[in-house]
Amino acid sequence: MESNRTAHILRDLEEQLLSRDPAVRQRALEQLAGGLPAAPTPALDEGWVNLHYHTWYSYNPHGWSPPMIAWLARRRGLYAAGIVDFDVLDGVDEFLEAGRVLNLRTTAGIETRVFVEPFASREINSPGEPGVAYHVGIGFVRSAVSPEWEPFLRQLKETAQRRNRELVQRVNAYLTPVELDYERDVLPLTPAGNATERHICLAYARKAHQMFGGAASLEAFWSERLRCNAAELDLPEGVALQNRIRAVTMKAGGVGYVRPDSGSFPRLEDMNRFILAAGAIPLVTWLDGTSAGERALEELLDLHVRAGAAGVNIIPDRNYRPGVVDEKLRNLQQIVQVAVDRELFLVAGTEMNSPGNKFVDDFDSAELAPLLPHFVRGARIVYGHTVLERFAGLGYVSEWARRWFASARERNNFYETVGRLVPPAHAAQTVANLTSDLSPARVLDTLLAQRPGGCGG
Repeated sequence: MESNRTAHILRDLEEQLLSRDPAVRQRALEQLAGGLPAAPTPALDEGWVNLHYHTWYSYNPHGWSPPMIAWLARRRGLYAAGIVDFDVLDGVDEFLEAGRVLNLRTTAGIETRVFVEPFASREINSPGEPGVAYHVGIGFVRSAVSPEWEPFLRQLKETAQRRNRELVQRVNAYLTPVELDYERDVLPLTPAGNATERHICLAYARKAHQMFGGAASLEAFWSERLRCNAAELDLPEGVALQNRIRAVTMKAGGVGYVRPDSGSFPRLEDMNRFILAAGAIPLVTWLDGTSAGERALEELLDLHVRAGAAGVNIIPDRNYRPGVVDEKLRNLQQIVQVAVDRELFLVAGTEMNSPGNKFVDDFDSAELAPLLPHFVRGARIVYGHTVLERFAGLGYVSEWARRWFASARERNNFYETVGRLVPPAHAAQTVANLTSDLSPARVLDTLLAQRPGGCGG
């Protein structure tokens, strides 16, 4: 009976982490943390990392809030966890605070699409869209940006929402009588008005179910409009249906698709200026190495590094099948080796922005186990940057770092060491007295002297 009661309390508190009221989420998180040991306990996947979770502020298939993701990562024993939302920084403050409460290494970033002019005729990592690239900045330490850059951040979201509204108008014409009202049917699916194409797909699935109800008529509608056997699409709103809606109506070749041009997204260089101005770190965002742009790997990396990139964002789960040695696996191994040789730190994550995505990559697999140390090093670097930038202004791209580190290797080694030393629950106290007149060696000596016990290595 007692175990049933405990399980019920746990479920209730986890449901509160999904409340739209931030005060309710915070109270629930603190109660959950109160039942945890002071340090993460050993778990099957201790030492694993995922620094690329999308939250409900862009799209998460489970509707998870930032503290819910932090809580689940802590329960699973992850070494570090990070959020990366599309076009917004809305979850940064809450997620980093959740890291403190749960004694979990946490990081935060942003993802958007950019135009890469030198690759205007080559596909990079956005299939079917030459010159367009998904792009990530990591290591943001607050949701707000300086007044100078507020219009830029606001424009990212407004541009995406304008594209969505125009898309819905085109798709409505094709799917009629199943038509969406963007304000009423789509925006309520996300808490801060930052809907994505995946929200739109879910909204269409639900609208069709409301209109047709019966399985036979619903199946007939989708079979005709999606040009397939809808009986195989896990109706009424499963992942196969949503993916098919997206492919037929929204992606390249779809009825609602409009090919972007150089004015559709910010330029790579402008996006990186924004990331750097916020004290964060631009990354190279790599898909699978099969496109014309990613096959020109050295040229692509040179371009990104000139624009300020210091690391590489990878989604391993897309690039290997356990037990299968193929082109994508070889490409994954190549990008890891090239990044290591160039001292570009590595960031790994599963995104969690589509139904079926894993919570964390299987780093016990024969393919990924040899790569895990590189991803843990990257997580330490980004977390080390995060605490130093957040509490002392001594982050990876700060004027202090530029003054002291002559090479990427020196910089990466320093921030990795900081990431090992600073316990999340005590980061503010541990780092608060550091000042810009200290050398890196003095910083590390100070951290060693002030470090409380209880965070592991």
